[in-house]
Amino acid sequence: MVNSLFGRILLLASACVLLLFIGFWQWFSLNQQHSQRLVQQSLHRELATHMAEINPLLSQGITSNAALKEALHDLMLLGPSFEIYTLDPQGKVIAFDAKEEQIKIHRVDTTKIHSFLKGDTLPILGTDPRSDGQQKIFSASPLIGPNGTLSGYLYVIIGGEAFDSWQSLIQAKDLPQRWGVALGGWALFTLILFSLLLRYLTRPLKRLTQALGELEQKPINQPLALPLAPSRSQEMAQLNAQINRLLQEVAQKQRLVTQQQAAKQEFLLHLSHDLKTPLTTLLGYLDTWLISPVDERDDSLLEYARASGQRLQQLLAQMLELAALENGQIKANLRKTPLQALLDEVNQTFAPKAKQAGISLNISRDEGLMLYTDPQLMGRVLNNLLDNALRHTPAGGEINVYAQTLPSGSYLVIQDTGSGMQAQAIATLEQPPSQTQPELYYCQGDALPQLGVGLAIVRQLLAKLGCRIEVQSTVDRGSRFMIALRHYQ
Repeated sequence: MVNSLFGRILLLASACVLLLFIGFWQWFSLNQQHSQRLVQQSLHRELATHMAEINPLLSQGITSNAALKEALHDLMLLGPSFEIYTLDPQGKVIAFDAKEEQIKIHRVDTTKIHSFLKGDTLPILGTDPRSDGQQKIFSASPLIGPNGTLSGYLYVIIGGEAFDSWQSLIQAKDLPQRWGVALGGWALFTLILFSLLLRYLTRPLKRLTQALGELEQKPINQPLALPLAPSRSQEMAQLNAQINRLLQEVAQKQRLVTQQQAAKQEFLLHLSHDLKTPLTTLLGYLDTWLISPVDERDDSLLEYARASGQRLQQLLAQMLELAALENGQIKANLRKTPLQALLDEVNQTFAPKAKQAGISLNISRDEGLMLYTDPQLMGRVLNNLLDNALRHTPAGGEINVYAQTLPSGSYLVIQDTGSGMQAQAIATLEQPPSQTQPELYYCQGDALPQLGVGLAIVRQLLAKLGCRIEVQSTVDRGSRFMIALRHYQ
């Protein structure tokens, strides 16, 4: 029950009401005691003065003898709730009607007596000689001797030990009844308060629960939102708005996941086609070579089959490289690198392939340009771009690689006269890959892929190198790739 909302509200309401009840009870008791003291001391303000005037000994300023003690005894019989003492001018207790062992304090604080005689605001509490440290209301009167000098004080405690005993007895008798009434009132008030709180707090929660239940029955294609009217509770309105924001984020992420799944499926379809083509060619050439008579077998078929196998191997290697890039397994190690070393390596790799394909490959030299890059990753970028250019440039075409300095910075340019790229593919290649979402290289419904695997790798590698790429392309007329270079400082 404690873990439920009902139990928590009940405990909270009970604790709050109990604390309020204890605080009110304490305040009421103190206030009642203060009022009682004020009334009693006000009524008996002149009590000591009257006692001093009607007693011949006290009126003469006598503070101690056997007759005076007997007179004090007679006065206390008339007022059992009073305790009467005579004091010397310094507050020392002189005469009293009590046993000696009953007197705990033998000196009274005269400053309180002076405040009382000056008419300060009541109640004023003074020393009680029969208790240790307890103070009580009193009445006091100065005692003047025959020579007109102060001989001491008449000091009367209002509500002495007899009064305290009877009061304690009555309170002990009435205490169970008072506590019973008080606890009953507390329990009743707690239940009423709890019922009001429960009704007030759970009504918006019930509405929220009902709205969430209705949300489950909504069709998937409809927007997710709580059908709640504006609430008078600011907290519930904020909770409603926050839930709707979360629902919108969930719906958006769900749409994104759906698009990504569709894009991945289409990507796999294109990839399977790309893998199937060289595999089919490889098997076709091998089958043709095998079914041919031994003396008529053409060894060029094996060369064609070998080329198809190399293409298949290249595609698989690119797929593994792309997966490693997306998973963050490849890190860039940036350092000082001469551009010419990269160009020489590219020329050594692709010059024979370009010559065999009948394509003119022109790679300019630049001995002085130093880059801040990872030579391995930048080499992969150039390899993928040139491999892509060779595959899409027909025989008799031309590929040029050169460095170019513009007002916006230095660039490495790869320009071909191939089949060109579509505008969608250019926009995808120039946009940096997202750090939080999987890459989408194909769009659902497109007849052709946005990016091939090679260009997808280029995009990922340039992001790791901190470089951007600009593409200018015209279909059937060629493409121009411009890689922004980072100079070594």
